[in-house]
Formats: sequence, C-alpha cells, structure tokens
Amino acid sequence: MMRTVMALSGGMDSTALLMRLLADGYQVHAISFDYGQKHVVELERARANIRYLADWGHEVQHQVIDLTSAMSSFHSALTDDAVPIPTGHYEEEQMKQTVVPNRNAIFASILYGHALSIALREKVNVEIALGVHSGDHAIYPDCRPQFYSALAHAFEIGNWDSEFVSFRLPWIDGHKETILRDAESAIEHLGLDFDTVFANTNTSYNPDAQGRSAGTSGADVERILAFHAIGRKDPAPYVKPWDEVLDDALAVEANHRGVTP
Repeated sequence: MMRTVMALSGGMDSTALLMRLLADGYQVHAISFDYGQKHVVELERARANIRYLADWGHEVQHQVIDLTSAMSSFHSALTDDAVPIPTGHYEEEQMKQTVVPNRNAIFASILYGHALSIALREKVNVEIALGVHSGDHAIYPDCRPQFYSALAHAFEIGNWDSEFVSFRLPWIDGHKETILRDAESAIEHLGLDFDTVFANTNTSYNPDAQGRSAGTSGADVERILAFHAIGRKDPAPYVKPWDEVLDDALAVEANHRGVTP
C-alpha cells in the first residue's frame, strides 16, 4: 500500500486532501500542529473527522504535535493577541498580517523527518502530501511552488536516503473551487457524507467562543465563495445565517474587483 505523511490542519484544504488520499488508496499518517493559533478549534475539527472516518472503516494514523513553546510567540495575527485578525479580501495587503514566520518550513521539516523515518524502518517510498494551492500564493510565500522546490532540494542534500521521500502537491496550481470539486468525488468514492466532512472543518481565523466562523477574515471569504461556486451551502457553523454570510462575501469580492455587486 502507498504511504503518505500529510499535514492535517483541520481546515478545508487539508481535509479535502485527506479524503483524496484515502480515495486513492494511500495509508495515511496525518499530523496536526498546535502552534498557539487563535483558531485552535481547527484541531478539534480534525479529530472529529478522524473519528468519523474510523466509524466508517477508514483508519488514519493521527497525532497532534505541540509546538506552542516554540511558535506561540511568533509575530503574526494568528498567534499574537496584540495583533488583531484583519478582515477583507484574501489577496489584500493587510492579509500579510496572517503570515506566521517560517511556519510551513517548520511543519515541512517535521513531516519530512517522519516520512524519512517510516521509509527507513519499513523500506518503502513515502510521499509528503500538502494541500497548498494557487490562492495562497499572493500572500503566503511559503505556499509557492518555488519554495517547495527549494525546500525539497535542501532536504535531499541534507539527508541520507532522501530518494525514498517526495512531495505531493496536487493543487499547487489549483484553487479552492478545484479543491472542493475534487473532494466531492473523493468523498463519494469513500461512501461518506460531504456535509458531515466539511462541517467538521474550520477555515476562519477569528471564530467565536463556540467555534462559529465569523465570515469576515480573508480565509472565510475565500471559502464561502468556493462553496458558492460549486452550488453548495457551507455546512460549517457561522455566526450569521448562510444567505447573509454569502451576501457579505460577494460584496467583499465585488469591492476588491472594483465592481458593483
């Protein structure tokens, strides 16, 4: 059986990736990271989906790695209480405040160490799977193709037996709508319920105390528009009814493009 190590944030993209990997027959080792993020509810959502998968006979090795002592002090709106979560369109300049310094390099190093360890112990090839996509490229430099090319090269020259490990980035040139459409087919193949899977996710950077998405951060808006594009209502909980959340997201998009909604 094919082996993969993946980062499972509990968000939409990584959850969709988990479904695709399982549908393609991979044995999955999913790693989640607690790095002091304000939206830590995403980790409980990840656990909920792991339980849901197990109930339907899809076993996933899952662990949460605590990086709070190392990363919770990093300067970012996602980890620093002194920096508010910005609102608006995902591609706007203020969204750079949500960048966590060197986050994906840190995550990828840990994933690589796990993948290479499995490869050495079990004498198998292992892929590292990540749900990065083109929608992230404008704001997050550590989601760009050239970053992962450089990172893979550094890992190859920095480790013995690195030929047994490779990166799998299926949506690096895609976007949120691409991801959701792929997830639809993967979830159907697995015999699961689409709404249950995505109700067990969080994309919002500023959910409320009950874990409901605000619908106002750039990540919220991008997600809402993706569900709208595929003709579905987002099953994740929001602080406002779906119609209002969608209208707000459409207005943000129109304003960003300089058109009348």
